Amino acid sequence: MQAMIPFPDISPEIFSISLFGITFALRWYALAYIGGILIGWRLIVMAASRPQLWPGDTAPMSKEQVEDLLTWIILGVILGGRLGYVLFYKPAYYLDNPSEILMVWQGGMAFHGGFLGVVVAAWIWAGRQGVNRLSLGDSLALAVPTGLLLGRVANFINGELWGRPTDVPWGVAFPGPSAQTCEGVIGLCARHPSQLYEAALEGLLLGALLLVLAFRRDGLKVPGQLMGLFVAGYGLSRFIVEFFRQADDQFITLDNPMGYVIQMGQAGVTMGQILSLPMLLIGLAIFFWARRQPRQGAPA
Repeated sequence: MQAMIPFPDISPEIFSISLFGITFALRWYALAYIGGILIGWRLIVMAASRPQLWPGDTAPMSKEQVEDLLTWIILGVILGGRLGYVLFYKPAYYLDNPSEILMVWQGGMAFHGGFLGVVVAAWIWAGRQGVNRLSLGDSLALAVPTGLLLGRVANFINGELWGRPTDVPWGVAFPGPSAQTCEGVIGLCARHPSQLYEAALEGLLLGALLLVLAFRRDGLKVPGQLMGLFVAGYGLSRFIVEFFRQADDQFITLDNPMGYVIQMGQAGVTMGQILSLPMLLIGLAIFFWARRQPRQGAPA
């Protein structure tokens, strides 16, 4: 009998309250967003409160500006994440059902879309506030991994975005007919807990690296360096995890059971890899470009 881990009995809802015939529920996924944003905000405030970490020993923004930035980031995450999901993953469905595009409570958010939404919001905000955009990007790079970590753990609790079938001993028997439909498998089907792989790579490992560089290795002294590392690190992490993650249903067919968007014989690339590869390349370009710029106060 194959060794596997049974799915933990954790409800997606932390608690629910019924008022006047309407049920309001706090879900782990919503708590992950709230917790990620609040912890990220505190990390940015912590960094901004230590001017010695920044070029010229001057923080790029004040605590009050960080609080104003928070509103812009929340809007960027929600609008960008939702529109990214609509455009990247289900454009045909939402073209036929445009009234559902803004129904975020039904689920459906894409990190790549949320990332672009934050970039646009932060770019506009920095221009209005006169804040150095590279240093702002470094600040956001410190904040995002915590949200990724919590979000992927919430994905696991929800039993969604699971991985491909596997025979590794840490494979998880996710509930539901979709998760338990595995070609050639009789009985329970174990799958990679790819949500936890992403939590470890994108959140824990990448976040720890950026925090050490920022607070212990003068990483913020080079504007754009941490931003480049985050973008490249996320792109690489997501590209790797896509080898273990089940493709979205709309890409899976009888002729394409792996859900590749581009097929090359028995191999191919997924939509997540297509969206992540540019991030890896752009992040590396930003990192090496930032490293070549003269430091403020350094001899020419």
